[in-house]
Amino acid sequence: MRTPLALVAVTAAVLSITVTAADPRQIVFARVFPNAGQIGLFIAAADGSDERPLLSDREINYDPVWSPDGASIVFTSDREGSADLFRVKADGASLERLTTNAAYDDQAAFSPDGTQLVFVSTRNGGFAHLWTLDLRTRRAKQLTAGSGMGGDFRPSWSPDKQWIAFSSDRGATMPFGKGRWEHLQIADVYVVHPDGTGLRRISTHGHNFCGSPKFSSDSARVIAYCMDAEDTLETRRPSPRPEHDPSIELKTRLVSIDVATGTMTDVAAGPGVKFNPSFLPANEIGFVRKDAPDAGIHYTSGKKGPAGDVRSAAWSPDGTRVVFHKRLTAPPTTWLKTFSRNPQYELTLTGILPSFSPAGDRFVMTGRPTNGALGASLQIASTGTNKADVVYQDLKRNVMAPSWSPSGDTIMFGIGVYNLFFNGFNGLVQSHDDRIEGGAQIATIKPDGTDYREVTSGVNNNGFPSMAPDGKRFVYRSFGPDGEGLRIMNMETKAVTILTKGYDNFPLWSPRGDLIMFSRAAKGDYEIYTIKPDGAGVKRLTFSRGNDAHQSWSPDGEHIVWASSRMGFKDEGTYTDAPQPYGELFVMRYDGTDVHQLTDNQWEDGTPAWQPTARLVTRQ
Repeated sequence: MRTPLALVAVTAAVLSITVTAADPRQIVFARVFPNAGQIGLFIAAADGSDERPLLSDREINYDPVWSPDGASIVFTSDREGSADLFRVKADGASLERLTTNAAYDDQAAFSPDGTQLVFVSTRNGGFAHLWTLDLRTRRAKQLTAGSGMGGDFRPSWSPDKQWIAFSSDRGATMPFGKGRWEHLQIADVYVVHPDGTGLRRISTHGHNFCGSPKFSSDSARVIAYCMDAEDTLETRRPSPRPEHDPSIELKTRLVSIDVATGTMTDVAAGPGVKFNPSFLPANEIGFVRKDAPDAGIHYTSGKKGPAGDVRSAAWSPDGTRVVFHKRLTAPPTTWLKTFSRNPQYELTLTGILPSFSPAGDRFVMTGRPTNGALGASLQIASTGTNKADVVYQDLKRNVMAPSWSPSGDTIMFGIGVYNLFFNGFNGLVQSHDDRIEGGAQIATIKPDGTDYREVTSGVNNNGFPSMAPDGKRFVYRSFGPDGEGLRIMNMETKAVTILTKGYDNFPLWSPRGDLIMFSRAAKGDYEIYTIKPDGAGVKRLTFSRGNDAHQSWSPDGEHIVWASSRMGFKDEGTYTDAPQPYGELFVMRYDGTDVHQLTDNQWEDGTPAWQPTARLVTRQ
């Protein structure tokens, strides 16, 4: 039995917290991309002329595909909550919903006769596999399956109806990128008969990636794009660039694969990050380039189509029109209710690394850098509003992981360069010293932005502070010449106690005061642990393949919400514009039992926080 929370003795007239019956089901979190208004569907002539929105709304709509008769377009939308398939006429009229499952449904492709769809879904287990949908009966049937974290993506139906081609990372171990904690995506091209038989790989297997296969008109070949596995990190970025060395060209290859023999032939298509290729009439091949300044739709003939941040494009059967989704400009989201696959938990989109005041009426978060890779700020917003105010900023350093004190009068945070977090994939850990980054400190400030103080000093890189319920101590992670692991500092004496000596991060003191939760690098991924404040009772809570981190306590200390990559990729990462497009939110009890999945999509969800309902009172 867990020890009840002890009442903390306080002196007269000191602010304390009366914890009422807290609602443990209000959770906020950050999504890297997209938020409301940041992507939308467009239709244009193949040469880019006459471009217009396909729909008049600002919902999150993406991944369109044209019907074989050219009359309608099927696409994915989050408008009803989870990702579902919708159909609309080519003029934007007669919108209808095709799937209603709470799972993730996306990346549809038509059968040649237009009567069926093949699509990606997380139904039946949570991993991305292929399903078919009869458009007349709306009956869905599972086509592919697998074990472990492997997923299937971007299907295409052959014109002769014999095959469905797709990319898959089945069997891959999701290795880390060089010097990073993000996973590489190693994938191959497969084909399978529409009845589920005859599954086989047709691309050359190795430490690389090939994806988005589309059939030729004679069904004999597929066109796909390929790259080295290490490049699957950089190509996820909205504006990919050569990694670490500007003299090295970052590019992908277009390849033609013989379906019968697996023979792969490079297709001349010029430089840049090319993806989403399609065979078109008159021996033309259309594709999308993601790299600036030539981002947009291109053709192997040298012609160009719609320009800009295009992500997924599909051409009409005659090749004269193209429908696509692209990135749009929209203000950041501070408070926006969003879909939860578990109705017992309400989810809200907000900024990065949020932390609530004890009363739950305000929260603090990390603002994005404004001076290149520097200048990440401290921002405070009122619960339920879509506006945040900057209360502290240092243009030469970054603020990281703010945490509100239990008394409500102090905000604690890390301050330093934190290059690994804020400088994209240019921040690497190739040696022991790379994590130090010149050091970083723990600082405090009042919620109104006054009384800034640095409470740690020295050469180590310190970060992710969390106060004990008594407000007299805080735990933080440290790395550098003075050692690595978790530390506890006494706020009054400044005495520091070593808690752990491992590669540990994200420490959080339980509201009950009896445990400290953290994430530890262990055997190729990250897992969540708890430890008592005296260093005893280390317990591992998660045992999944993939990273488990970004954890947060419920206000009563009985539950944990965290981000996990255990469900693997759900799409080819190039399309998602997110460093970790496999982050899903989960909830469990403090002892690691009773696990529930909350989010289910191909985006990156992370840094959750639980909203308390406690109220500040003055105790005499």
